[in-house]
Amino acid sequence: MSIWNPPRLLDLVGMSLLRDEALAFAALGDLPTEFFPPLFMEAFHGRRSETLKAMVQAWPFVRLPLGGLMEMLHVGTLQAVLDGLDVLLAQKDCPRRCKLRVLDLRNTGQDFWSMWSGSNVHVSSSSSMAPVAKDRSRTEQPLAPLEVFIELCLNEGTMDEFFIYLMQWVEKRKVSIHLCCKKLKIVTMSMESIMTVLGMVQLDCIQEVQVNCTWHLSTLAMFAPLLGQMGNVQRLLLSHIHVPVLEEQEDQHVIQITSQFLRLHHLRDIRMESPSFLQGRLDKMLRCLKTPLENLAITHCLITESDLKHLSHCLNISQLKGLDLSGVTLTDFSPELLQVLLEKVAATLQELDLNLCGIMDCQLEAILPALSHCSQLRTFSMCGNLLSMAIMEKLLRHTDGLPSLILELYPAPRESYSSQRILQLGRLAQLQVELIEIMRNLGRPRTIWISSSPCPRWGNEIFCHEKTVIYCCLVPP
Repeated sequence: MSIWNPPRLLDLVGMSLLRDEALAFAALGDLPTEFFPPLFMEAFHGRRSETLKAMVQAWPFVRLPLGGLMEMLHVGTLQAVLDGLDVLLAQKDCPRRCKLRVLDLRNTGQDFWSMWSGSNVHVSSSSSMAPVAKDRSRTEQPLAPLEVFIELCLNEGTMDEFFIYLMQWVEKRKVSIHLCCKKLKIVTMSMESIMTVLGMVQLDCIQEVQVNCTWHLSTLAMFAPLLGQMGNVQRLLLSHIHVPVLEEQEDQHVIQITSQFLRLHHLRDIRMESPSFLQGRLDKMLRCLKTPLENLAITHCLITESDLKHLSHCLNISQLKGLDLSGVTLTDFSPELLQVLLEKVAATLQELDLNLCGIMDCQLEAILPALSHCSQLRTFSMCGNLLSMAIMEKLLRHTDGLPSLILELYPAPRESYSSQRILQLGRLAQLQVELIEIMRNLGRPRTIWISSSPCPRWGNEIFCHEKTVIYCCLVPP
């Protein structure tokens, strides 16, 4: 037997107003605040442009989280909202009812719409970024009559009509609009276009920068002054900066880039993939850091022993929570340098990745005492290194006392390979039995993953194919 759920009074009023737009316009000045969100949603999804335009002019909240409604981008509805804003911007005095100061076009705000529509759906819009200062969208002393927040992904191949229309609208209203974004992602775009777009953005709003494209060192040097203006950046991710063999002014470009770090007083997370320009120059970047880092990843590149020495003595890494040196060859380096580095971060380190570093038994053995003091360590990965069964047993014993360690990823022992470096699954199975026995003797429940590849896949507790062998071992207490 079905249960009849009669429509709420709120829904009936909304439907009535939408049927008679003239009545809706006249009622907006006295409409209870709780009627605005559900009525706006109905008008938005019904593409009632004139109603949207009028509601924007009477919006009783500081923020209009429009992005939370835009599952399918439609220029017409955006145009209606912006037309409403134009009316507001043209007025000397804000209408009595209107409190609107922020138009948010990011994919956030679902909680706002769910709450006012009566929906039980909960969508988290939290951010991992730490607050830098008071929210720029506060109502007291606004920096501009209106702030527009967007998600900015610069990709020339996907520049849609929606984005182009918005940029053209903002460009004509630079004095009265502040265009803001928290996260800037660059995929592929000419430097000229990047500078044009960022010329319309409040750069000090940006908290995260991702460059996910292959740039020449000279291109990064051109971008560096823009980066220096992003004074609230907390996270910087760079990938594949290419240095031609005969790069002229290479040292000058590196100085132009690293000197901008002096202006980044909130930077706490640096991740660089293949930063070949730092080889022999890592100290130039490290000495420009203004605050302690929480995460540092320098991966898949060559560094010098001097670089590792500078890193291990850098004052601003003493509070690291994450360290990733995957793909950095450490084979010929003095093991004491890595030992000093781990001792420096032992009190705070939570994640350590040393995949494909060419670490040998003697080097691992040298750092085991320092590793055993990393009391906060939660994740440790050493896949892709050639280690013997004997040193892996020592590794398991030294890490057994780490109370927070919950994820360990290790390479298949050297003895599981033939002389031609072919993985022998039968031999690996025997060695896994020995590892289980070692952990059983240690007496603490534990999970380890053994892989023949540098990046284990996730899935079942036992997973095998020609390239990867993963084994999960839980020892009963």
